[in-house]
Amino acid sequence: MPNDYPAGSLGEAPEPAPAAFLADLDGAGLSYDITTQARAEHGRDWWPLSIADVARGRVPHWPGVVVRAASTRDVSALLRIASVHRIPVTPQGGRSGVVGGAVAPDGGVALDLTGLNRIISLDEVSGLVTVEAGTFGPELEAYVNQRGWTVGHFPQSFDLATVGGWLACRGAGQYSNRYGKIEDIVRGLSVVLASGDVVKLGGRGPRQAVGPDLVQLFVGSEGTLGVITEATLVLRRTPSCERRAAYGFASFDEGLEACRRILQRDAHPAVLRLYDEAESQRNFEVGPCALIVLDEGEKLLVDATMQVVAEECRDAQVLDDALVGRWLAHRNDVSALAPLWEHDIVVDTIEVAGAWSTLARMRELVTSELTALPSTMVASVHQSHAYLDGACLYFTFAGKPEADPAGYYRSAWDVATRAVLDSGGALSHHHGVGRNRSRFVAEALASAFPVLTSLKRTLDPLNIMNPGALGIGGEPW
Repeated sequence: MPNDYPAGSLGEAPEPAPAAFLADLDGAGLSYDITTQARAEHGRDWWPLSIADVARGRVPHWPGVVVRAASTRDVSALLRIASVHRIPVTPQGGRSGVVGGAVAPDGGVALDLTGLNRIISLDEVSGLVTVEAGTFGPELEAYVNQRGWTVGHFPQSFDLATVGGWLACRGAGQYSNRYGKIEDIVRGLSVVLASGDVVKLGGRGPRQAVGPDLVQLFVGSEGTLGVITEATLVLRRTPSCERRAAYGFASFDEGLEACRRILQRDAHPAVLRLYDEAESQRNFEVGPCALIVLDEGEKLLVDATMQVVAEECRDAQVLDDALVGRWLAHRNDVSALAPLWEHDIVVDTIEVAGAWSTLARMRELVTSELTALPSTMVASVHQSHAYLDGACLYFTFAGKPEADPAGYYRSAWDVATRAVLDSGGALSHHHGVGRNRSRFVAEALASAFPVLTSLKRTLDPLNIMNPGALGIGGEPW
């Protein structure tokens, strides 16, 4: 977690889950914890809004019990019992999400899945690994690396996040231009429904035309439709070659154009990240808008990709490729986040996506709306993931309100999201929705939102599965 509760600050906790419910957990042989410390810790994730609460010894939410599952069977048993008692269940892995998706509601069950941490099988011929959802990224990557493979999924939360979290939030790794996002990597799932029934989805081949892809129904569902307990992922051979480059552009829009041309020439460097002036100075101490590029894989393909990049950046300033190493060394460092919030400086990031034709206008609208808010100190942006038809813009804002940090935080998200949706952009690129974005989902999905709510009613008629996350099954934040 970003910060710890001060010693002795928790005080008296509300009553735990009802005795009858706990008795049923005992009867099913399930492991659970109702201690004050465990319940407090599992009442939060990395949502920045909770950092100041924790620093002051305030518990944002008190789950009634922490259940520690060790198997798919445990999850099934828990959900059957929770359905009988109508007690909500929030699946949790590393709790590294930043939008409140793993925050268990008051009185509910915090379902700790990190005990599901086995690597079940590795198909060396097909390049497939089947793994339990509570497995952390470093353990999975080390296992397949030793056998000559890589998953290729490296989110900023890599050290903290689990496979189930990657899937539940529809995550994207920092090398995703080369390896794909998690929805491109997954081949099969085991999911426990609210009823306790276990369903196995996909896993019979690289694709199939047997109706809609039910695997993808649960990728990005954030625990609202079922609990992912196992996944089969496709692997790549570990890369034999790596090359790096860095360029400087006079403006962010010029850099975006270069990125568009690179992708539309079908070159997909693993890393293609463009920073505006403020972030280029902050991260690299350079004046122009910095573009850092890294590719890895087979030498012939890497050389061809980097040649396309060089051609499309021929009018840009060539920068020292040591900037790439600088990014690699600090890419997962978020140590400054907690101290800022603890000193009443509100900081967060907003990642969205849009078509190439909309990105310049979107960037202008979002940054101007954030900057116009009283108390805003800075609003900046970088481009982090790119596609044939568009890209992800990743905004950072910071402000120091004289009062009501939570009110300023909400206002910042309101104006930025309004600008994104008015520009025709996507509400979230890879952090998911959680509770922070839940109030925007109906508008973002528009006429498709009733389809999502119908699925929720069918799969979870009692609304016990992470209610309120994804904007369904409960009141939005």
